[in-house]
Amino acid sequence: MSRYFFDTREGHKFTPDDVGLEFDSLDAAEHAAACAAAEMGRDQLPKGDSREVTVEVKNEHRQRVLTVTVSMEIHRVDPEPLPPRA
Repeated sequence: MSRYFFDTREGHKFTPDDVGLEFDSLDAAEHAAACAAAEMGRDQLPKGDSREVTVEVKNEHRQRVLTVTVSMEIHRVDPEPLPPRA
């Protein structure tokens, strides 16, 4: 089993992972990173100014081996359309 570290970025906020988790393969670590990014995106993106969440996965030598990014874009129509006439 190999240890992988999951550093996260939410906008300007960076949170390093000093503990890491053990996985049988890089594929398993990738799946965990994708699930974590999706969950963080679901929980955080609609609430704050940050519109992008990134999980950087590093191997046991602290070398980056993959990056997962979840982002959200909202585009409003301006001006708002008028209701249809009857």
